[in-house]
Amino acid sequence: MHSAPFTYVRATSLEEATRFLAEHAHEENDTKILAGGQSLIPLLKLRFAAPAYLLDIARLETLREIHDRTNAIEIGSLATHAQIESSPLLRDACPLLAETAAEIGDVQVRHRGTIGGSLAHADPSGDLPAAALALNAQLTLASVRGERVVAARDFFVELMTTALEPDEIITSIRIPKLPKSSGSAYVKFRQQASGFAIAGVASIVELDEAGKIVNPRVAVTGIGAVPYRAARVEKKLAGMSHERFGRLDSSEFSEFATFSGLETRDMDVLSDLHAGERYRRHLAGVYTRRSLSQAIARALGHALQHARTRNE
Repeated sequence: MHSAPFTYVRATSLEEATRFLAEHAHEENDTKILAGGQSLIPLLKLRFAAPAYLLDIARLETLREIHDRTNAIEIGSLATHAQIESSPLLRDACPLLAETAAEIGDVQVRHRGTIGGSLAHADPSGDLPAAALALNAQLTLASVRGERVVAARDFFVELMTTALEPDEIITSIRIPKLPKSSGSAYVKFRQQASGFAIAGVASIVELDEAGKIVNPRVAVTGIGAVPYRAARVEKKLAGMSHERFGRLDSSEFSEFATFSGLETRDMDVLSDLHAGERYRRHLAGVYTRRSLSQAIARALGHALQHARTRNE
């Protein structure tokens, strides 16, 4: 199937792009922004989207840069998944994001798809929204009115709907650096044909000097219309020693998985040909447990490595 007719516009600067959006933001058929195109092009071909204008920002090279700031890393919205996956800076200071990017689609998709495009598309089975939530990411949105910063927790509104206004473009994503004593992990149950997450969980834990878990963060995708932080699980984990977590027997693990699944109790859970509602609730618990097990093991490894380095 071919897309509906549209007018193609290539932006040569961010200013030109935001000006064009401002001029056409309130027309009957909206403008779609083309970055990597890995989500948008299929929608156009299936005519799920039929914009009057297609605004190509893919050649705005300044939006591809990854910068090391004092306490954070700033990632341009056009940075590709492959860039993020292979970035030595991100692998060291924010391994969760690099690990998540490596789980997206296939090699071709990762070399074309962009972090800004993925977050703006807000697919309920997307991988990066979960990582953004767990990392307390902040998104910078630009328009002719200036810039504003939106926290990831406030960005995802409804199914494939975000806080982006029609005249705004995501320009960068700011990720706080993780402490050296932390551990993180992203695991998912993937849909085999597309690689999308039927259930995906991003976890971050820190260990204090006594080996207790502090500041746990757990974000889940693929279960509901929007990704969410598993607040009940985070509360249950806070203050638990890593030894206690490691000693959980099978029945306690089952209880923990059930408790994790309670996060979905008050929400509408997705159900489709890949997985029904009941199975997704089950997966939410299972993959929360697996993600946390990896994150805690990595945090413990980092803590031991730090202790050895300090004693040498």
